[in-house]
Amino acid sequence: MKYIFNFLRRMVHAIDWPLMLILMVLALVGLLVMHSAVGGTDWRFADQSRNFIVAFLAMWIVAMTPPHIISKLAVPFYVVGVLLLLGVFFFGDTSKGATRWLNLGFTRIQPSEMMKIAAPLMLAWYFSFREGTMRFFDFFVSAVLLAIPFLLIVKQPDLGTALLVFGAGFCVIYFAGLPFKLLLPVVIVGVIGIGSIIAFQEDLCDDDFDWVVLHDYQKHRICTLLDPSTDPLGKGFHTIQSTIAVGSGGVYGKGYMNGTQTHLDFIPERTTDFIFAVFSEEFGLYGGVMLLLLYSLLLARGLTIAVRAPTHFSRLLAGALTMVLFIYVFVNIGMVTGILPVVGVPLPLLSYGGTALLTIGIACGILMSISKYRPPQQ
Repeated sequence: MKYIFNFLRRMVHAIDWPLMLILMVLALVGLLVMHSAVGGTDWRFADQSRNFIVAFLAMWIVAMTPPHIISKLAVPFYVVGVLLLLGVFFFGDTSKGATRWLNLGFTRIQPSEMMKIAAPLMLAWYFSFREGTMRFFDFFVSAVLLAIPFLLIVKQPDLGTALLVFGAGFCVIYFAGLPFKLLLPVVIVGVIGIGSIIAFQEDLCDDDFDWVVLHDYQKHRICTLLDPSTDPLGKGFHTIQSTIAVGSGGVYGKGYMNGTQTHLDFIPERTTDFIFAVFSEEFGLYGGVMLLLLYSLLLARGLTIAVRAPTHFSRLLAGALTMVLFIYVFVNIGMVTGILPVVGVPLPLLSYGGTALLTIGIACGILMSISKYRPPQQ
């Protein structure tokens, strides 16, 4: 009985309750919107409810694992992830033109998802290992460690996941002390590239023009972002219909279960990538602002945990995982509102999908582990 009591007390103590409260509210909002998006309590709603249970259990287990144990798993977790990505490259299952899944016989997995955690975990471990002896060469090594999974995921192709993995790893490298003089040329090239695409849109978006580094469908996504009206019933349909849904919600929204764009099937992928359009149509500007406030509280709590973390490894990892959540929210809402191209990034705790929820649950579990851990006094 004493053992059970101590275990239950440890479980309760492992939870960062401010973070848990925010996650629970977002989960309830997610189930509420999912109920409307599917028009009731069909199998997708039931699956999402189960996905939440699995994600929260995984979060709890990870939260009970001390950060120093998590750091010891960094290298094997990263190596296994890269090996699985290589398995996808050589033996992966292809569906809808993309080779992203690996069939293990008893189940089919998408290894790129685990790299959202494995990449920043590996880099945080590397920089903590090199703490006090940092040199320029260490940034080169970290860039190679990040480039390997990034390029393998781009090759699948899965640009959305690749960008999330890159963003997570880059945040670790930046927080570790990446000199601004190395970052400035990348920013300049990016600004010139975006400006060139806008300035020469007509020529670059011609069907006969080959972008070389991007697949045709990725090129069309960017061109459609610049002018969705060029193909309103084809490649621009997603962007046009989602922005109509967001705008038609107005200030107060049309009311729960009353979204016409949603229930007349005009919003594509309304349970996954475009669920924010469903939410905005039914709850309007006020609802959208409140949802963004919830996400802001989530990010603020994550950054607070990062600032208060007792070790260099914990600070880097907590900061990077918080920024991953920010990238999720920013990219998803950006593509739904038409300011970013459609890249298939889910909205945390709202979009349907077990793998994405599990990834977010593990990330939040790591944040809780870092928040509650106190190193033993010397």
